[in-house]
Amino acid sequence: MNAIRSLKTIQLDALRETANIGAGHAATALSQMTGHTIMIKVPAISVASIEELPSQFSPDEEPVAAVMMHMLGDLSGRTLLVFPKPTVMRLAELMLRRPVGSSVAFSELETSAIKEAGNILSGAYMNALSDFLGMLLLPSPPTMVVDMSTAVLTSAFSEFSADPDAVLCVESEFQLTEMQQTLRGFFLLLPDPASLQVMLRALRLA
Repeated sequence: MNAIRSLKTIQLDALRETANIGAGHAATALSQMTGHTIMIKVPAISVASIEELPSQFSPDEEPVAAVMMHMLGDLSGRTLLVFPKPTVMRLAELMLRRPVGSSVAFSELETSAIKEAGNILSGAYMNALSDFLGMLLLPSPPTMVVDMSTAVLTSAFSEFSADPDAVLCVESEFQLTEMQQTLRGFFLLLPDPASLQVMLRALRLA
């Protein structure tokens, strides 16, 4: 039985509540940066394998933008924030305070704005998890890749993951209240094997 898949519903619920706290902090920061009211909610948290993830991102294989960060401190591993391309373009417009439809390509400005959004979101989720587990988690500077979702996941996970089934996936919904728009993104947490064991032990005690 895969270790992370053995997490009980109560532990996943605790993780979802933690993610909700992080989402709240990220929503406040993004609202201040964009000048729009952005609410973020976490409708689902799941443990998935790499093979299962692309179909969650979008029904068809299409390009995604992924903001990747290394997780340092008491736990090590990697985080990945994945957005379908239309979503990430809308996010870039919000960050740059541009009108709808004005961002169509990943220029340096768009890329910088998306990395900053990823920094805020991943940092907020990591801080919430850090508080919940009582551990120090530090994010590295973000990098961004744009590719088909399968390629993004394969390259992100191939470097050190001993367990491709141990991916914690937090679905995140961005609600732009004034524009009545909802955008979806996915926060993936991929601890390295030793950190996964530390995290599981902490969760079983929590």
